Amino acid sequence: MPKLSYLKAMNRALGDELEADDRVFLLGEDIRVAASNLTAGLFGRFGPDRVLDTPLSEQAFTNFATGAAMAGLRPVIEFQIPSLLFLVFEQIANQAHKMSLMSGGQCKVPVTYVVPGSGSRTGWAGQHSDHPYSLFAHVGVKTVVPSNPADAYGLLLSAIRDDDPVVVFAPAGALGFREDVDFSTLAPVPLGVGRIARAGSDLTVVALGHLVQDALAVADELAGEASIEVFDPRTVYPLDVEGLAASVARTGRLVVIDDSNRTSGFAAEVLAVAAERFELVAPPRRVTRPDGAVLPFALALDRAVQPGRDDLVAAIRGVLEGEKK
Repeated sequence: MPKLSYLKAMNRALGDELEADDRVFLLGEDIRVAASNLTAGLFGRFGPDRVLDTPLSEQAFTNFATGAAMAGLRPVIEFQIPSLLFLVFEQIANQAHKMSLMSGGQCKVPVTYVVPGSGSRTGWAGQHSDHPYSLFAHVGVKTVVPSNPADAYGLLLSAIRDDDPVVVFAPAGALGFREDVDFSTLAPVPLGVGRIARAGSDLTVVALGHLVQDALAVADELAGEASIEVFDPRTVYPLDVEGLAASVARTGRLVVIDDSNRTSGFAAEVLAVAAERFELVAPPRRVTRPDGAVLPFALALDRAVQPGRDDLVAAIRGVLEGEKK
């Protein structure tokens, strides 16, 4: 089978949807020249009416997309830097997200917001290395963090086809990940449905995005000590609570690894759900960025602030031993 990279999978999904639905169009800064490679080749195939370069005014074109969606189109916005989502949070959370609810369902706002390269890149420092998926989940915006090429393709298709706003985070650490894929099997992946990336019986690790690969590597490393199940939620909101519950029911132990800040983060939500609904045989743990983390420019410090495999190994062993921290 041919190999497909995560980034190429997203590019393929955009091309397929542009081909299939003439209501779909792309907009963003420098997307005609494909500065991030997400939109490579699409301007040549679909032209200026479907692939729109925008001025450097994120608030303006984000609200423009809301209006276009309300008029019956399906815009897809590319944000090259994750921190730009803070700038347009009002447009997404307070306008696009609430419109269908406040109109009693009379308005649909099918906008997809894509961030290719969220989280840390190599030395991109504090204003370019955020991973704010928990922020959008908190206000109830559908939020997607794929971990592999097939899911990147399928979840992006589902996001574009959804009648509500959807934010798609494509972690920088996952963009180059490649896997063997039968192109004929690529298909939409439903929002709100997780997957078991690796079956196990002693402990469940919940991981998102690029951290799924780290969790799988750690599960292999510790195979002689414990049978570790890796659960990939795929969407942060809505969270697949039933899928998570089934996994934890099999293992009785839980660790979450989450590339966002500790307080009020995704890992905190998973642990809260576990405390309310699950019977655990040992206290759970989370592996995250520190409270209020701002990633430094220096590469060694950048890596030190992010959750990593060594931290995950320590957390897993602590839970297996039943120690409290």
